[in-house]
Amino acid sequence: MKLLELKDISKSFLEKTALKKISLTVDEGEILAVIGPSGSGKTTLLRLMDLLIYPSSGSIVFDGINTDVDEKHRRVLRRRMGIVFQQPNLFNATVFNNVALGLNIRNYPQIEVKEKVHRILAEVGLSTLENRRVNNLSGGEAQRVALARALVIEPKLLLLDEPTANLDPKNVSIIEEIVARVATSKILPRVAVVLATHNLNQARRLAHRVAFLLEGELIEEGEVREVFEQPRDKRTAAYIGGRMIY
Repeated sequence: MKLLELKDISKSFLEKTALKKISLTVDEGEILAVIGPSGSGKTTLLRLMDLLIYPSSGSIVFDGINTDVDEKHRRVLRRRMGIVFQQPNLFNATVFNNVALGLNIRNYPQIEVKEKVHRILAEVGLSTLENRRVNNLSGGEAQRVALARALVIEPKLLLLDEPTANLDPKNVSIIEEIVARVATSKILPRVAVVLATHNLNQARRLAHRVAFLLEGELIEEGEVREVFEQPRDKRTAAYIGGRMIY
């Protein structure tokens, strides 16, 4: 079932066009990897999906609802989404308080907040660090806190913008394992994941489908094996083969 649908989405900043007529869908329970070189529009696409910015043209439908509504109603829809950026955006407090933030904003009872936070910290392997302040964490631990904070609200859509770009191989493996378990409903049911990544091997390992962006255009999208092994566009083949052409 379609959870998110982008219809002819374009986005411009002043005179610069960041995205050009993107049409794309995301189904419940799938991982869609968005690949492409720096400056191709991956982060802009995720910010549009998360309703942080408005498209210049086109429409976005989330769970059957057209998101071209006022800011109040967009905030209601955004509460059903979680996003994790390349640099964890944490505040100087304990791990527990960072993860509990979204639940407290939603006015969950404190007994339920504790239960949910403890459960998700166990899922990301941080149970023993709940009382540690985040400025005393490693980069990998901080990124897992950011991921836990996004997951604890039980989103329908999880957006990941280069979540392992600055991490060592061990922490990359940990994050990937968590994302894989999310997609198989072992942590949350039927969550859709959109992963923007430069790491082509990561896209192959985790994704069900791949979308290739180049200079703001959607060049190709399809099943992982199809795109990586039998790309239809020569630009896709060149990017995957490490011989980028424009």
